Amino acid sequence: MGDVRLGAVSIDCADPAALADFYKNVLDVGVMFSSEDFVALQGAGVLLTFQRVADHQPPSWPTGAVPKQLHLELAVKDLDAAEARIIGLGAAKADVQPNPDNWRVLIDPAGHPFCITTLIPE
Repeated sequence: MGDVRLGAVSIDCADPAALADFYKNVLDVGVMFSSEDFVALQGAGVLLTFQRVADHQPPSWPTGAVPKQLHLELAVKDLDAAEARIIGLGAAKADVQPNPDNWRVLIDPAGHPFCITTLIPE
């Protein structure tokens, strides 16, 4: 194995504390570091971090003026149960669902699309 490994995935947003709190509850992980402009969550295999960006514009998925740069794929055991729980935490279900039997597209409170799926092996 090489000397390089994935250490973190960072998400740009207007309110790092609020978005980090949402994902902290979704993933059941803890806060490693927090400041006014940056929050790092620990416990999901890699760090998930949230960074304040002035005038952040959420993506307009699946089409629109602001493209999606990346999205998270979250592995779940039961799509329906996970979807209900995550929506209860503040997510919204995307209007477009390309493959709802295997993936569900949700929108986090800051407007980022992310997926839940049962197709990622444990």
